[in-house]
Amino acid sequence: MLRRALYSWAFNKNAWAQELTEEWRKALGWMKRNSLPISALAEADVLRRALDALCRKLDGKAAAAKTARRKRAALSEVLNTAVEKGYFAENPLNGLRWNAPAVNEEVDPAAVPNPAQVARLFVAVAAQQPGRGPHLEAFFGCMYYAAMRPAEVIHLRFDQCHLPESGWGMLNLSGGVVTAGKEWTDDGAVHEVHSLKRRAATATRPVPIPPQFVRTLLAHVERFGVAPDGRVFRNQAGNYVDASAYGTTWARARKHVLTRTELASGLAKRPYDLRHAGISFWLYSGVDPAECARRAGQSIEVLFRHYAKFLDGVREQANRLIEQSIQEWGRVSQGTATVGLSRDLDRK
Repeated sequence: MLRRALYSWAFNKNAWAQELTEEWRKALGWMKRNSLPISALAEADVLRRALDALCRKLDGKAAAAKTARRKRAALSEVLNTAVEKGYFAENPLNGLRWNAPAVNEEVDPAAVPNPAQVARLFVAVAAQQPGRGPHLEAFFGCMYYAAMRPAEVIHLRFDQCHLPESGWGMLNLSGGVVTAGKEWTDDGAVHEVHSLKRRAATATRPVPIPPQFVRTLLAHVERFGVAPDGRVFRNQAGNYVDASAYGTTWARARKHVLTRTELASGLAKRPYDLRHAGISFWLYSGVDPAECARRAGQSIEVLFRHYAKFLDGVREQANRLIEQSIQEWGRVSQGTATVGLSRDLDRK
């Protein structure tokens, strides 16, 4: 009851125009009487207890480390607002000694499908007829071939796609669609359109796509058309594709084509693992990590944190190239360099 009163009314300004029920009024009154004043958060022990509480779920069990970190960030923003309003001279979290739960940000290679496994999964998606399967084959392809986030795929419009009859194409991404809930949007809509993650509102991100996926997208548009607003992907009612819908289709595809061992390992457990698969394949192929990060819409620091286990192959390839150059220079010093290399060096 207390949680519903806080979530559905006290923290939701859109609900304030509604009459507060007597039940919720009593619950919020109890909360007011039993809450510490905000000034108590200036005490280190009180603030540490608050942070410890953020690390627990409603059932008292430990929350995931990422959840705890996200909630700490939210608390920090609340305290920054309190600083602006004059309750504190500075954010009480600054300098506080508290051990946050360790977060493992590295992508697990066991969960990342290889190209052959991805191909099997895509065939299984398209085979789900009648149903949404054929419509979602290209949807999942965007996550793999362009390493797009699901929200970015949902937002993709046809005018953002350069799809030539031959050669490489380009997707010029400009934002994503997130499900906020009608209670939390200004216009009462279930979805909100956001700019690219951690980018300016007008920022775009061009991502090249290979010829085979260009053909897939062209075939998709020819078969299904686009939504009235130009979106490439939509549900049967013409609305945004729902996460639960494409999640169900993906789960069926996994169950149909993966072996028991692959299923047990968690291979491609979530559609988002296709994005990991796309980025890791770029790295494996020898693409510069900085270019991988740019295409994926990440910083190079995030890329190295998340894909550290996939960078060994990149380092090995770099070592081979360096070793090859050392050997060629050695031949130059000995006067045994090839004609082509000698000419290149003469030009330099």
